[in-house]
Amino acid sequence: MTQMKNLTYQLRIEQLRATKLAQTQEKQALIGSMDHDDWALILPPPDRRKIVRTMSTSGMPITDCLIEGYEPQETHPEGDFFGPKAVGANYRALLEAHPVYIDPVSSLAGGYMVNFSSYRKRGWNPDIAVGKLRPDLAEAIALYQLQPGIGAGQHFCQQLQIGLELGWGGLLDKIRRYRDANLASSEALTPEDARFSPVTSADMADFYSGLEDIVLGTQNWIRRHAETARVMADAEPDAARRQNLSEIAAVNERLVTEPPATFREACQWILWYQMLARMYNGSGSLGRLDVLLTPYYEREVASGALTDEEAIFHVACLLLRDTAYLQLGGPDAAGNDVTNAVSYIVLEAAHRLKIPANVGVCVGDQVDPGLLRRGVEVLFADKTGVPKFLGVERTAEGFARNGFDIALGRERAYSGCHWSAIPGREYTLNDCVKINFAAVFEVTWKEMFADPTVPPSVANLWARFTEHLRRGIRTIAASLDFHLEYMHRVFPELVLDLLCYGPIERGLDASHGGVEFYNLCLDGAALATVADSFAALEQRVEREGRLTWDDIASYIETDWAGPAGERARLMLRNIPRYGSGGSRADEWAVRVNQTFTDLVKEAPTPDGFNLIPGLFSWANTIPMGKSVGATPNGRHAGAPISHGANPDPGYRKDGAPTAMATAIASVQPGFGNTAPMQMELDPMLSKDEGGIDNVAMLIKTHFDLGGTQINLNIMDAEKVLEAHKDPSQYPDLVVRVTGFSAYFASLSPEFRQLVVDRIIAEG
Repeated sequence: MTQMKNLTYQLRIEQLRATKLAQTQEKQALIGSMDHDDWALILPPPDRRKIVRTMSTSGMPITDCLIEGYEPQETHPEGDFFGPKAVGANYRALLEAHPVYIDPVSSLAGGYMVNFSSYRKRGWNPDIAVGKLRPDLAEAIALYQLQPGIGAGQHFCQQLQIGLELGWGGLLDKIRRYRDANLASSEALTPEDARFSPVTSADMADFYSGLEDIVLGTQNWIRRHAETARVMADAEPDAARRQNLSEIAAVNERLVTEPPATFREACQWILWYQMLARMYNGSGSLGRLDVLLTPYYEREVASGALTDEEAIFHVACLLLRDTAYLQLGGPDAAGNDVTNAVSYIVLEAAHRLKIPANVGVCVGDQVDPGLLRRGVEVLFADKTGVPKFLGVERTAEGFARNGFDIALGRERAYSGCHWSAIPGREYTLNDCVKINFAAVFEVTWKEMFADPTVPPSVANLWARFTEHLRRGIRTIAASLDFHLEYMHRVFPELVLDLLCYGPIERGLDASHGGVEFYNLCLDGAALATVADSFAALEQRVEREGRLTWDDIASYIETDWAGPAGERARLMLRNIPRYGSGGSRADEWAVRVNQTFTDLVKEAPTPDGFNLIPGLFSWANTIPMGKSVGATPNGRHAGAPISHGANPDPGYRKDGAPTAMATAIASVQPGFGNTAPMQMELDPMLSKDEGGIDNVAMLIKTHFDLGGTQINLNIMDAEKVLEAHKDPSQYPDLVVRVTGFSAYFASLSPEFRQLVVDRIIAEG
């Protein structure tokens, strides 16, 4: 074993990356495909593993690895546990049973070993199922195949600054202080926000009990790592490793109760919280890491206690252990750019790691242009899809259109696949709520042909589509009210509650009146599928007369069976599609998006909560497509729907990036939630004269046109195609699938195909 005193920080990073890759391959072998962010979950030690194999609701086999020694205490006769007291007690038990993980090469302790969905059996309490209490909603949800958000967790952003200032001991004191004060006063039982129903004193007592157990379990988890680090240090013959382990022990002994005082301690505190949140319910929101770390960095650099190389290493150790979503640069509330040395340090840490990460670089007129250029350089150098780019000025302006001061829009921090939120003050459910335009179109299509009183036409189809879209949106609005009424009694946001302004003070969960703002996301999906369908019908049936309505109805019913069906499919497929520029399909895409946006904004939820439209499908393109039959754009039954705001692959033979950038900029809902552009570029572009600057200009231009977010992959097409045939030969190939980043080999064949299709179609 190489003595650590001979290892530079970069060599230590390379060792840590090699260890992560080995751990990832072990997960791939045991668990199989992982079609989500590359969570840094580590398998428990072999003697602590409990393998559980089940079937998903779709009939797919699922393998979970749990911790031997942890058995949840179920409180419901049908299994599982619900409510803050039971949830907190069970999570504390999980933390206290959780094995210790310390890599002596890293400067930070800890690693999480449980998938958040594996220790719970149900997503919702069957006693208050929507089908029992609101059968009307259940019927409409099923009809339109909606993702209504009922039971969705996290997807808003905590304020880590609260924890950095208080520490775990301060948080525990705060919980106990407000518990005693609020339970002594019956006035605290009614939420300040009248849209929420009152809670009983027993409910509030259970809530504080759950919060307390979360903190006590976390302190136990940290304390055991400190104790183990001491034991490891005493037994370590290598002097440099022994010193590092002793420092890990000292850092974590302090952090059991005290707030962090140094840059390293701040990174360690944030890591504990991120792992805690990820295991609890999958939360990966982090927010503005450069802003959070700047005071520690500036203080220690000024005193000579910290070098940039050491700072980069500590951040790399943080990013290694979780793919949390974070923002670099961008405006403060007054509009002043916060980009500084720490912004570049975080970006450099991601660059040196070259693993899946979710680093968002802000771009705007008032943002340091050097950060954009360096981001593009890293993107081409690493070919990992890191970083992504954020049009923060457009999203802040859009958020203000909801009636808020633009300062609040600027405070929103990038915290998830395609979304932002005000840290600690806003509950959003971003990326959890979807309406599949293709499913709505299918209902509309069948209804039109079932009505003999009105002949089929594009005008008839559009009128019906609009009304069904309205009904789907209002169903989601009512479903979100249902969620806000009951979620706090099912699986409350205890971990995020700790670092929000209000839940501890008021004794209320963030999902039920605990925070200041409620702006609920509603994303549209399958834009290109539907826009191209309307355009194809308009062109081939009504303008050219080359196909009849009955012809297309028959072909769709049979999924384009036979030679005639395939000819018709190709005829419909080969029109000027959305993204080609100046086409009717482009106009239809604008019309669909504008109608969707208007319908979302025409009214809040029945209980008065604000809705904010976006366009994003995440990786739901596959499951959303499986449940929809053939569509008039030439898509086969069960095939994936189009991704987010993107044109369908193959929309232009030249795959022109500028055409895509223009098209997606034209379909922005414009109220603060994004419609990202997903793009694949050839790595050779960086070799061209001015290549880096040209790509930076493309990014900036898209945002100037109104774009809000860009996910870029720099990929060698030949390498990706070879990896698709045999992923094991390319274990370290990283791609940005949609908003998330993952190892290509960890994805299922279906998800790998999504990436491959984009490469082939876009050249």
